[in-house]
Amino acid sequence: MAIEMSKPACEPQVLRQNNWDEWYDNLLRAFGGAEESAEERRLWTDLTDLDRSLGVWEGNRCVGSASSYAFQMTVPGGALVPTAGVAMVGVAATHRRRGVLTSMMRRQLDDVRGWGEPLAVLTASETAIYGRFGYTAATFGLSADIDTSRVLLSVPAGADTVRLRYAETVESLAACEKVYAVTVRSRAGMLARQPNWEKAAVLDPAGDRDGASPLQCVLAERNGTITGYARFRVKLNWTASGHDGQVVLQDRAALDPETDAALWRFLFDIDLTTTLKVRGRPLDEAWQHQVSDIRRCRLQVRDSLHVRLVDVRAALEARTYQAPVDVIINVDDAFCPWNAGRWRLNGDSKGASCSRTTAQPDLSMSVNELAAVYLGGVSLTSLAAAGQVRELRQGALSEAAVSFGTTAVPWLPHGF
Repeated sequence: MAIEMSKPACEPQVLRQNNWDEWYDNLLRAFGGAEESAEERRLWTDLTDLDRSLGVWEGNRCVGSASSYAFQMTVPGGALVPTAGVAMVGVAATHRRRGVLTSMMRRQLDDVRGWGEPLAVLTASETAIYGRFGYTAATFGLSADIDTSRVLLSVPAGADTVRLRYAETVESLAACEKVYAVTVRSRAGMLARQPNWEKAAVLDPAGDRDGASPLQCVLAERNGTITGYARFRVKLNWTASGHDGQVVLQDRAALDPETDAALWRFLFDIDLTTTLKVRGRPLDEAWQHQVSDIRRCRLQVRDSLHVRLVDVRAALEARTYQAPVDVIINVDDAFCPWNAGRWRLNGDSKGASCSRTTAQPDLSMSVNELAAVYLGGVSLTSLAAAGQVRELRQGALSEAAVSFGTTAVPWLPHGF
């Protein structure tokens, strides 16, 4: 006898505090069901904004979860723009293909628009999921496994003036946060630190170490001022030939080239190690030009931040443009139809205006392509070559491509 399965009520509900545990457990199951430490669970409880969190329920069972954080993200030109950081998205494996995710994405983008946040961003566990909702990869991270037993690092003059010292990881957090705060406006895609997020930077559960040491911290100083830091783990290993350990970099920041080089040199030279593992770094970091053998750094590039323009006009006006631009863009946006239509963008390095128009468009693209180029890390020219952007006025493509670019490659400094 067949048992009829009831369909879930796909109308997302705002999360209540007494439902948080069931809601979060659904998320953990969606990501494999691995247990988390009490410290981790406590942190994510503190970081959850109930008013920005949604659940889909079948009876008293949570079958879908989604949330967002009220971030401030740097855009080209250095402005910090209100941005919804979409996270905690999970659908129970028993309830796939039943509209649960779509209902949450619909409600969430409507809410984000109502809150006046022109951008939404996320990091995708599976990149194929979110394109239909208008999200597109806009920043990329560089990973490397550097053979420090054979790769030498050439540092600029002045690196020897930097003093390095070990510091207790938690006690040094405030000093590191001051450095981080200075760097936030240096690259598009960086996130200004919101309350409690500094704790995530030093969360160090033993289960995440993979046999490596607890998190270590080194501070860099010049003339008595802290100018950088590096947080990392060391994983020792011994073979018949001797030591073969790894340095696993978690994060680092520097305020000047000399500090930057001194920190990299330190990481290259830690005793009993032969590999420096680096994950999710900016694509244009200087160390790539200071190494003696780039091939032995085994570089890999992976998508990082996926961007969604919730309000095309407000988003395009929030950033600046590295060359003057006056272009009419036809935008397709089926999921957020308020963005669809023709927009005239006029801007330069000082600011921009964007307004609706009925004039003939110069370029045509979907909101996905517009999101991809928004932070300056993806070229309009390459998207046109892929058939995803159409040039309707000769010369418009090259003009806009230069204007949307940036001098520093955009970068997401940490996940969420």
